Amino acid sequence: MNKTSLSVNLNKVALVRNTRHLGIPSVTRAATLCLQAGANGITVHPRPDERHIRGGDVSDLGELLKAWPDREFNIEGNPYHNLMDCVREQLDRKLPVHQVTFVPDSEGQFTSDHGWNLAQDADRLRRLIAQAHAWGVRVSLFMDADPQAMGAAKAVGADRVELYTEPYAAAWGTAQQAAQLARFAETARAALHAGLGVNAGHDLNRDNLSAFIQQVPGVSEVSIGHALIADALELGYTATIQGYLRCLGSSSPRPLGEG
Repeated sequence: MNKTSLSVNLNKVALVRNTRHLGIPSVTRAATLCLQAGANGITVHPRPDERHIRGGDVSDLGELLKAWPDREFNIEGNPYHNLMDCVREQLDRKLPVHQVTFVPDSEGQFTSDHGWNLAQDADRLRRLIAQAHAWGVRVSLFMDADPQAMGAAKAVGADRVELYTEPYAAAWGTAQQAAQLARFAETARAALHAGLGVNAGHDLNRDNLSAFIQQVPGVSEVSIGHALIADALELGYTATIQGYLRCLGSSSPRPLGEG
């Protein structure tokens, strides 16, 4: 059985909520429904401008996840901006943070669209990764599908890489699909050979997810937000989560931290 975890990114729920002052839709209610349906974890990306997830959401979700000890909380963002302060505040409050995903986006960036340049950022990242490890938190680096970069990711101390999958999603259904899948598979093999865990995310959906998991070896976790929340608007959270779990070849949560 495939052992890939599904972590649900709730940024788009917060984005809709922030258009009014009514507190709906509720981020914590969305998280609860996803967890009840079998999601293995929750992901948030609290940007400095709080255009979607806010600091209060992060702490509220941490409180919620205390009641789900077999699920994970992944907080992603740029460690040069607000991410490290956010994680420190969570841990100071004795709230769970299982994984941080370092993403090299700018403060006003529309969405994450590239991985780290480790030739440029290795020294700073090494110190920040060491800090996260000192807090007892696993670190994943958001990376492009480049097999040659996996050794460098391990060298700076990362535990995992999250492969930026938008190029694969954009190639889905085109003549480039097979080549993109092969590139991601080669990168995953290089990551595993270097001793890294492999995560993946960005524009994965119910159409393209199964093929990715079947062809790309050793994927521990996928983080999915935009497509999943769009599906949930039509199908509801329960049916949507169950559909994504079927794409992953699983219908039940996997043990915390496995892989």
